[in-house]
Amino acid sequence: MEMDQETQQKIQELQGMEQNLHNLVMQKQAFQIELTETENALGEISKSNDDVFKLVGNIMIKADKKKTEDDLTKKKDLLSLRLKSIDSEEKGLTDNAEALKKEVMAKIQG
Repeated sequence: MEMDQETQQKIQELQGMEQNLHNLVMQKQAFQIELTETENALGEISKSNDDVFKLVGNIMIKADKKKTEDDLTKKKDLLSLRLKSIDSEEKGLTDNAEALKKEVMAKIQG
């Protein structure tokens, strides 16, 4: 079966969208892991009434508890914002890919 050039181009576009979607999912997973680690660190800090230490390179240094808590809260907020942005982008890309897929399938099936 011979496909016209427009259909072949749309198939390539669809493959590009699927690759972008895969990349977004990988980014999303990495941010989710980082968010979970940040939330766990915040939980541990809130339970601690002792000194707080953090890793800087290969060494652990004493840190101000309040400042560390503030930094982690800001990081958590930023990660949450990035995840919302990725979710929105993922939804838009998925919707566009589905529409293009239907269009290509309709052309192929005739």
